[in-house]
Amino acid sequence: MFNELYQKSLDLAAHKHSKIFLAIVSFVESSFFPIPPDVMIVPMVIAKKNDYIKIFIIATLFSTFGGVLGYFIGSYFLDFGMSVVSFYGYEDKVLSLKDNLIKGTGLYIWLATLFLAGFTPLPFKVFTITSGMIGFNLFIFIIICLFSRALRFFIVSFLSFKFGDTFNRFMKTKAAMWFTIIGILIVIIFGVLYFTIK
Repeated sequence: MFNELYQKSLDLAAHKHSKIFLAIVSFVESSFFPIPPDVMIVPMVIAKKNDYIKIFIIATLFSTFGGVLGYFIGSYFLDFGMSVVSFYGYEDKVLSLKDNLIKGTGLYIWLATLFLAGFTPLPFKVFTITSGMIGFNLFIFIIICLFSRALRFFIVSFLSFKFGDTFNRFMKTKAAMWFTIIGILIVIIFGVLYFTIK
């Protein structure tokens, strides 16, 4: 099933209404759909290089809107939200996080985790839904979603624009590792700056 959805997403990238389909995929991926928008972004930018800014903005905005849907699924449709979380194998981690936040610990860890979920290959929808479940501040949630998704999709769009098929091959082999490393470094830098200023 995953391979079929992946191939379908690739096919949509070549469609004449690909930007509309990118908006839809970006929206649903943030709340339940398993295929990330990057699958469409790379071939779309390679095919339409002058549109890479538009493509990045569409993916960012609709992914953030989808994240808000995920948040409200976690807030008001708990059973469905938990079924999505369980599908990705994060049920125990979510329950543990909930306990830690109730005890007053884990807030900074959650801020970092939410950013990493938006920037790295972690399943973003798990963390948007969980944010709703734990009643995380909605305004801060939207800001983190916008920042992490914009940073990720801009990098993907720009490097696709700059390096074309070379970057496409990189995305298929080493992207997950490098996005994770960069994401962790960003979190460490922000953490050091925050506690230094504090």
